[in-house]
Amino acid sequence: MSTFTIRTLRPDDAAPLLAFEQANRAWFERHIDRRPDTFYSVDGIHAHVAQFLEEHAQGRMHPCVILDKDGELIGRANLKDIDGQAQTAEVGYRIGEGHAGKGLATAALHHLIALAQDEWRLASLSAYAIDGNAASIRVLERCGFVQGMAVSDIAIVAGNVVDGHAYALDLRSAGVDSVL
Repeated sequence: MSTFTIRTLRPDDAAPLLAFEQANRAWFERHIDRRPDTFYSVDGIHAHVAQFLEEHAQGRMHPCVILDKDGELIGRANLKDIDGQAQTAEVGYRIGEGHAGKGLATAALHHLIALAQDEWRLASLSAYAIDGNAASIRVLERCGFVQGMAVSDIAIVAGNVVDGHAYALDLRSAGVDSVL
């Protein structure tokens, strides 16, 4: 795998983020819910970044970008719905098509796990994966997430309503340190 950096989203990431999302739109829409068309515009992406940064400032989210050795945005990874009182958050990630299958999603998830433990002091993480998205499920399981309950109608992918499963990771278990 090539060299990469994972860091917190910044306001000046809007233009590269828009280019990344536009370039990978068809790829993402084959695997996850599609975003509204308004998202794929300068105003849409600026509103998206502003919202994420506001949620970060409020302690409800930790949005990250993944950059290759040349500084090109190649992926995203987020802790979202952070609940400091319950010590929980949900993880999410998207890797550009040209970088899929190279271990980047696993590395991003390891980064989120470390953030959850070290910076946010969380006790557990959750994730959701669409049934049939073998790559995402493999990443979750490789990082110690355990499949939980089935979730009906989790998303609409390519015009079809699909089911999925919830996944959970207990950050207090002894096994977590071994995956980091």
